[in-house]
Amino acid sequence: MSNPACSIVVSVYNEEAVLNLFYKHITEILDKETDAFEIIFVNDGSQDRSLQILTEIAHGDNRVKVINFSRNFGHEAAMLAGIDYSKGDAVICMDSDLQHPPVLIPEMLAKCKEGYDVINMVRKERKDAGFFKRVTSKLFYKFINMISPVKLVPNASDFFLISRPVADLIKNDYQERTRFLRGLIQIVGFNNTTMDYVAPERAAGQSHYSLIKLMRLSSSAVASFSKTPLKIGLYLGLTFGFLSALLIIYSIIMWIVDKPVSGYTTLIIFLSAFAGIQLTVTGLIGYYIGLIFDEIKKRPIFVIQNIISNE
Repeated sequence: MSNPACSIVVSVYNEEAVLNLFYKHITEILDKETDAFEIIFVNDGSQDRSLQILTEIAHGDNRVKVINFSRNFGHEAAMLAGIDYSKGDAVICMDSDLQHPPVLIPEMLAKCKEGYDVINMVRKERKDAGFFKRVTSKLFYKFINMISPVKLVPNASDFFLISRPVADLIKNDYQERTRFLRGLIQIVGFNNTTMDYVAPERAAGQSHYSLIKLMRLSSSAVASFSKTPLKIGLYLGLTFGFLSALLIIYSIIMWIVDKPVSGYTTLIIFLSAFAGIQLTVTGLIGYYIGLIFDEIKKRPIFVIQNIISNE
């Protein structure tokens, strides 16, 4: 199979309800756009019939490849695996729930032909997002852009296009264990642009991103792009050192003028606050050390059980 003009990378985890619909929809669009494309489904340890459905699709279409993980390694690892095994001049990462509209692919490819190496798809609206999710998403990007020297595009999603040079760069030089892929593609440079889109409701099934998973992703993003949390200890230490010096000077002055200070309450408050800050900072340092430990171990980001195709 010669290098296709376009590779579609799709992360799949328990999506049996929508896979056939997604495949039908995206092939109809790609057939009109190009006669050279491949679709790489990455089965991220699904527990339902997703692998069986993907196998049937791959056996019936030689443009489809299924990378089957040995277990669940996470959405980021699945996208990275798809990028690693892609061959296209342009690589588009997207989800299979149709909240990343395939109808926008022709426009994305047109932008790529204009010379753009990175196309960030910015979600302007999400039909099924509640008030809490919208607010937390905005706060997350404001927070990370406040503490990070690299400014990320707000509301950028895991729906994006990268050119072959960028895909090769990600494959060869950005194999981090802790990563925020939608952020990584924004810091590699090259000629980049953004496109807005509205995310419709899921075509079927339900979201697998729980609050805990979102918190883990957020912490990974912060750790990947900012060392500011580690500086908090220094700033707080200097602040408390200054306050301690003032308290010492005040106590000495009051002792000289023979008016001893009743400092029990002040001492307890001061020590309690300082102890809490110490534990927090120690925890932050421990978290970053843990990330360093993961990098040093150099365990694989994902393990592939088998690759299914009809080539």
